[in-house]
Amino acid sequence: MATAATAIGGAGTAAAQDDYEVIEAEGQTITIDAGETWENKLIDMTTGQDIIVTAHSSDWTIRNVGFKGENTSGTGTATFGISDTSGGTCTVENVYLGDGSSTGNGNPNGHGQTAFWVAPDHNGHIDFENVNIQNFADNAIYGSAPGTKGGGTIHIDSSFAANCYVSHFRLATEGSKVTNSSVYVDGSHGYVGRGIWGWAPGTIEVEDCQIEMNGQNTAIDAGANGNPTEIAVTNTDYDDGAGIAEHAGSNVQLGDGVGTDPEAFIPQGVPTSPEEAASGSQK
Repeated sequence: MATAATAIGGAGTAAAQDDYEVIEAEGQTITIDAGETWENKLIDMTTGQDIIVTAHSSDWTIRNVGFKGENTSGTGTATFGISDTSGGTCTVENVYLGDGSSTGNGNPNGHGQTAFWVAPDHNGHIDFENVNIQNFADNAIYGSAPGTKGGGTIHIDSSFAANCYVSHFRLATEGSKVTNSSVYVDGSHGYVGRGIWGWAPGTIEVEDCQIEMNGQNTAIDAGANGNPTEIAVTNTDYDDGAGIAEHAGSNVQLGDGVGTDPEAFIPQGVPTSPEEAASGSQK
């Protein structure tokens, strides 16, 4: 149900009434069609219900979207289920999912709430930019599935993920990369997933990133399900207390400018409140 923007004011940058639409989560699914831009939405999660946004077409854009309140629905689904299925380029930018999901938000197979799920059929390219994901019970950006089928690529740039479980940035296909981004884990919410997780076939590129894990889990993890991959890391600091893991013959290549003194930060342009994201006011 849509209401006036003024009905859900509060923390964050104030926005004019017409800057964004407020949508109350009530178990609905919103579908984004090919070529469509879905923007300037504030999703009210304080209803205790879930909302799912799906985009399995091509050349779509998700922009200026903020989620207000923790997802306590208990559905254990993905907030966003996305892919480009026609070899095009899609964009996710300026999205706030920083209020997270509850610890009880799981389904019978043990999976918790995922922020972004990229479907196996993805065969195009998705750009993530200025995305803030925190405290999710399952992966922040779960982008490894195309490695088993579609082979599409993903670029995560200038984004921030913190205190999520399983992993924060999870990729698989050659040409996929994480740049100018930070991962932060301090265990304060009980979610201590991997920093960056590379699946087969790779190679996954990591450049100009800060991976601060405070000794929790693994900073950079390569390989899964008995299949090897490669991760190429440059100009990045990672927590050597959490360290690097290489499975099934995987290789993490540490290139120029790699250090072990990370200082995670929220990159410039990343929204820090739902209202800021929905209005696009941080740009």
